[in-house]
Amino acid sequence: MHTANTLPLPAWLSTFHQAARYNRTRIGIAITLLVIAFAIVGPFVSPYEPSAFVGRPFIEPSPQFLLGTDFRGRDVLSRLLNGGLPVVWMSFASASIGMILGVTVGLVAAYSRGWLDQMLMRVMDVFLSIPLIIFVLLFVSLLGTREWLIVLLVGVAHMPQVARVTRGVAADIVTREFVEFAEALSVPRWKILFREILPNITTPLLVEFGIRIVWSISGIAALSVMGYGIQPPNADWGLMINENRGRIASRPLAVVSPAVCIALFAFGINMIAEGIAGTMSGSHRKSGGEQ
Repeated sequence: MHTANTLPLPAWLSTFHQAARYNRTRIGIAITLLVIAFAIVGPFVSPYEPSAFVGRPFIEPSPQFLLGTDFRGRDVLSRLLNGGLPVVWMSFASASIGMILGVTVGLVAAYSRGWLDQMLMRVMDVFLSIPLIIFVLLFVSLLGTREWLIVLLVGVAHMPQVARVTRGVAADIVTREFVEFAEALSVPRWKILFREILPNITTPLLVEFGIRIVWSISGIAALSVMGYGIQPPNADWGLMINENRGRIASRPLAVVSPAVCIALFAFGINMIAEGIAGTMSGSHRKSGGEQ
């Protein structure tokens, strides 16, 4: 009888597949995809240009302006539809940068041990002592509010926490027999780090990636609310809150609608991270019961 050979799934994809069995993960995926689709499709279906002055400031919602106008007479719905893409791509990009840097530092520290481990972790402690917003504001106020710079700075701000998590979960893996076997075969160090150790710590790193995205969403939105993120006349959810917060009592939609979008995006990602964390705790309980 002939049986087809099936290739094993990558470690991260297998973990994600297991997490999808949880209802909270499915809810998180649905909400996240909805927000991402809204951000991508929005610019193509907005009724007006996001920076166009279409009426008087703070016009009440009407068939012509479904969410009213903002403090400069621009259509709130159009700005909402156009303001999601910066939050989405910048959050994912900054979290990815933080993961790449932090995982690399954490793996090197866990594998090297000794003085290099101590030195790297002390440097990470110094970075960790600086709050994300203050760290980013320090450089943005000097170098300007460029999108790529904000993404890079937020990513660097994520690095120390990711490095500590990576080192913590990798410290046990580096002493396993398969790592010693690879060393005995004179496998290059970078291959041991990224081909032997990294695939065995996928689940906690996926959880950490979700947490970093949530922190990126809140951090980037907070920068825009404070006026150090996306600059006018560009559309951005955080910037919309900053521009219209003075009239939140009388015209709340210009503030509440982007705030709800930001909250839904963060909530969806957090639900996915919780689902992945559930697979990790479930596997621990299973392994504990088998002992």
